[in-house]
Formats: sequence, C-alpha cells, structure tokens
Amino acid sequence: MSTPPRSGRRSEPELTFSDQELFDLGVAWLALSLAFALLRTPIRTNAIDVVYLATMTGLSLVTVGVAFLLHELAHKVVAVEYGQIAEFRADYQMLFLALMSALAGFLFAAPGAVYHRGQITQRENAIIALAGPITNLLLALLFFPLVLFPGVVGTIGQMGLWINLFLAAFNMIPFGPLDGRSVLEWNKGVFALVFVPSLALAVAVIFL
Repeated sequence: MSTPPRSGRRSEPELTFSDQELFDLGVAWLALSLAFALLRTPIRTNAIDVVYLATMTGLSLVTVGVAFLLHELAHKVVAVEYGQIAEFRADYQMLFLALMSALAGFLFAAPGAVYHRGQITQRENAIIALAGPITNLLLALLFFPLVLFPGVVGTIGQMGLWINLFLAAFNMIPFGPLDGRSVLEWNKGVFALVFVPSLALAVAVIFL
C-alpha cells in the first residue's frame, strides 16, 4: 500500500532505509506472518494447536515475508525512481486489527504504507500504487510451480500463491489508502485490467 504524495521535492533521492523504517518493516512482517498463521490454524475445544501454529508461523515468515516485503519495496523503489522521498511506516493499530480479525476467522491486512512526498503527476502516483499489486501477481506466478511438489515445498507453494493473490486483490480495492483508489482515479481501464483478474484468481484459489 502506498499513500498519495505530499508537497515539496528533493532532487535525486537515494534508496536508503532508516533504522525506524527497518524496525517497522520487521514488526509488520512478524505481525502479518502470525496473523496468516492464526487464520490457518484450527481451534480445537477452544484451544489453539501451538505446534501447528508455530509451524504455520515459520512457513508464513517465508511466504508472507516475501509477499509483504517485496510489495512495499516495489512501492518504494518506483517512488524513488520518480524522484520521491519514500519510507515505509507501520500502522500498529491496523496490525493489531489484523491479528484480532485472524482470530475471528477473516483477515484485514493493512499493515502500513510507503509514504512518499514530492511533485508528481497523477499517472506517476498511480504507477507507484500499481507496483505493489503487480509484484504480488508476479510472485504468485513464481510460487505456482511449487504447488506441484509434495510435502513442505508444496505447502510453501500453496501459501505463497494464496497470499500473493490475496494481497494483490485486496490492495486493488478502490477504497481509502489502498492502491486501487489511485489507479482507478487515473485510468479505469488499467484498474479493471489488474483488479478483475486479481480478484477472480484470489477467489478461485481461496474458495475453490
């Protein structure tokens, strides 16, 4: 997820990471991984299977970690290419909501955003927003062949496919700070071209 630009511009910004940004990325990575693990862990007799939860958390760190980190890094890299000052900040209230919603059986994943500022066109802002979901779609394509393998590799493939399609579709929803809103405001055709297949694939993988 990325946010609209703010005023002001600095020439030729560099791709750097502050200590606070790295900390926020780490916390968001861990919290989202745990949330996805909780969502996939069955509750038996009002108790959570701790061993299964630990296993799913480990797998989620690999799959969710790659999906989330590369999604946000894609926003940041493209923003910097357009001359923006860009940095990720976690939303700790939304991370808490992600954990609570996972316990309730669904997931609301809005862990934070790459905030960027500088003079920018509507098209450039939309492309920055698109970078995240497009990255998730490409990652889903990379994870797909792993589904064909048995055991842990197959499980990683299934989770990677599911998570990346979910994040692509969710972030393309044209609401609030989500990426889809910036894309829809710029070009309805491009929005439909990305959102409709993302949603259809996510629904097919999750519910079929």
